[in-house]
Amino acid sequence: MGDWIDKAQAVETLFQAQALSTRAPEGPPACGECYYCGAPLKDGRRWCDAHCRDDWQREQDAIAREGGVRSW
Repeated sequence: MGDWIDKAQAVETLFQAQALSTRAPEGPPACGECYYCGAPLKDGRRWCDAHCRDDWQREQDAIAREGGVRSW
């Protein structure tokens, strides 16, 4: 009975490791202002809206493609 439990645990560990390795980076920590436009924020937010978030991400992706370092 222990063999199949051990195998199931090994498979679960493998899936968990794979999920963690493909997880998106968490990004920069909240700093009190929007990372894109600089508007003051509260409640631990990093961007004032989805447009700023998406524009910031596009900029970061372009920087990374050019071989630069992300700002976070």
